[in-house]
Amino acid sequence: MSLSKEIKCKAIELGFDLIGITDASPIDTRQVELLSRWLKSGCPGQMSYLHNNFEKRTQPALLLENAQSVICVGLNYKPPKQNPKQPDTTVPTGKVASYAQYEDYHPFIKERLHKLTEFISSAGGPQHKFKICVDSVPLAERSLAARAGLGFIGKNRMLINPELGPQIFLGEIITTLKLSTDKPITKNCSNCDKCITACPTHALTPDGQFDANRCINYLTIEYKGRIPPKLAEKTGDRIFGCNECVIACPYQINAPVCKNKHFKLYNNRAKLDLGRILNLTQQDFDAEFADSTIRRSGLERLKRNARICLENINRYS
Repeated sequence: MSLSKEIKCKAIELGFDLIGITDASPIDTRQVELLSRWLKSGCPGQMSYLHNNFEKRTQPALLLENAQSVICVGLNYKPPKQNPKQPDTTVPTGKVASYAQYEDYHPFIKERLHKLTEFISSAGGPQHKFKICVDSVPLAERSLAARAGLGFIGKNRMLINPELGPQIFLGEIITTLKLSTDKPITKNCSNCDKCITACPTHALTPDGQFDANRCINYLTIEYKGRIPPKLAEKTGDRIFGCNECVIACPYQINAPVCKNKHFKLYNNRAKLDLGRILNLTQQDFDAEFADSTIRRSGLERLKRNARICLENINRYS
């Protein structure tokens, strides 16, 4: 068995659903141009950090000297359907995006990537170096994952795997070890525009553009200050994130649910009691969401979102 094959088997053993390998060359010139134009367009909104380290983001070899290969992994996070219960209409709640219903994926994936690098060192030799990346490192991870054969970038700007759909967390290992690479898959969204139609705020457009300034995920998590009233009304009862462009994807319908039993799902985080959120102290917030991506919004923004949810609920009740 080749080393590349051994690495893939070990990654699956560690609980990843997808693994592919590409080289450490720069991402496709067209992708670089698209990213550059998008950054200059104002579409990133307040996410100024996306302008930093552009060269590193598009050239993985700049993140690790003498890098030869990039190992890309994917973790399915589609949550199982919850048993339907009679809703308590006396308690207004806010919806949480599916990815935030789990424990924070950053340390979960990093821990397993560290184990994978230990395996590679034992199998390929201790002289090789590794750089582990999980979202926070400047890297065009979707482009690399697509090049490694994990899926294709859809019109919702998510990486879509034909079998697992678009609910996939990504992680990467950049390494000085030269490995055999995988080929990209040839599928795409074709004429399907369901995600574009489903977006409540028209953040996605038919020409492939994505305006974060209008995205509910961005507005409820990243945006600082008062959300513009017309957009706030469109957020409905979504307190943290948005799933609409994901659940509208046809590849999502028959995708299996997350099978990794070690990746903790909190059933009580699918919806949050709005009144309780408004009464949380900073200490309460820090304790309750210590292991959750929900802490990214901070308490004050979460309370802002809760107030908007209540206003929208009262408006349409």
